[in-house]
Amino acid sequence: MNPPPPGNPSPAPHAVVFDMDGLMFNTEEVYTRVGTELLGRRGCEFTVELKNAIMGMRPQPTFETMIRRLALDDTWEQLAAESNEIFLGLLDERLAPMPGLPELLDALEVAEIPKAIATSSDRELATAVLSRFDLPPRFRFILTSEDVTHGKPDPEIYCKAADRFGLGAGETLVLEDSENGCRAAAAAGAFTVAVPGEHSREHDFSAATLVIDSLGDARLYEVLGIALD
Repeated sequence: MNPPPPGNPSPAPHAVVFDMDGLMFNTEEVYTRVGTELLGRRGCEFTVELKNAIMGMRPQPTFETMIRRLALDDTWEQLAAESNEIFLGLLDERLAPMPGLPELLDALEVAEIPKAIATSSDRELATAVLSRFDLPPRFRFILTSEDVTHGKPDPEIYCKAADRFGLGAGETLVLEDSENGCRAAAAAGAFTVAVPGEHSREHDFSAATLVIDSLGDARLYEVLGIALD
C-alpha cells in the first residue's frame, strides 16, 4: 500500500467526522432496493447513472432530480415519504455496519479523539439507522439534512461540523464514500479520506487527500496517530 500523501495534518487531526450512508453502513445497498421499488411502482428503472447522480445529496434535490429526469407527476415530498417508508421496512433485514467500523470507533475512543456524523439523510432515517446499534451516544453530535441549507457537494455541513467542534476545518478529518461528499469535505478545507464502496468505485475521488480500502486500512490509523490492533 502507498503511504499517505504529503500534507497530512501535523499533529494528528483533532476530530473525525463520519459520513453515514455507505461509509458507516451498507445503506447504499438498501437505497438501491428502495430506489428500484419506488421507481418500479411508476414503471421506471433506477439506473446506475441516476444512482450516481444523486448519491450524497439531501432528500429534496435527490427527489427533484428523479422527477426531472423521469418526468414523474409526484412532488418531491411524496417521493420522500414513500421512500422513507420502504427504507424503514428494510432495515431490520438488510442493515449492517461496514467492515472496520466497530474497531475504528473503539480506537478513536481509546485515543480520546472526538467524533461526529454529517449525513445527507434526514434525522428520522439517521436516527433509525444509528439507534439500531446504540451509536448516537458515542458521537459528540450528529448533523443531518435538516441542519444545513445547502447539501453536499456544498461544504456547509463540514464547515458547520468544524464550528461545532470549535476547530478550523483543517484540523478535522472527514471520512466519505462518495464523490459529492469528498468534494464537500475538500471544499471545507478538511483532510478528506475517501473510502470507496462497491456502489462508488467509479466515482472521481481526485478531491480526496487520501483514498483507502476500508475503515480498517492501516493508512487511516497512521494519519490519525492511533494504534491498529
